[in-house]
Amino acid sequence: MHYYIAVVHQEGDSAFGVHFPDVPGCFSAADDMNDLLANASEALALHLEGEDLPEARSLDAVRADSDVARDLAEGAFLLAVPFIQLSGRTTKANITMDAGLLSAVDQYAKAHGLTRSAFLADLARREIAS
Repeated sequence: MHYYIAVVHQEGDSAFGVHFPDVPGCFSAADDMNDLLANASEALALHLEGEDLPEARSLDAVRADSDVARDLAEGAFLLAVPFIQLSGRTTKANITMDAGLLSAVDQYAKAHGLTRSAFLADLARREIAS
């Protein structure tokens, strides 16, 4: 899996802001630290959709960047964010699970206006990015 290093900022009670030194123009935010990784991964996927992938520097190389070093000195921190390349096409997959669990998945998805596939795909993306 491909990872990009993100710089995470927060001032006071504000949301967490995220930017990627190796992906200019790609930004994300999250009100809760628990949502940082998933939101940042989604921002990367959307920003880089259909684009050539920029080179991802190593953690040490990003840390040595003077702008990043300044951010870190001001209280920012770094986060390795997985890049999940969306193809824009769907493919059918056959899965096996307990019938009771599948029923619970279907009930949850329906209650939230989702299909089973949409719910499972979103869950998988969030788990991979957390």
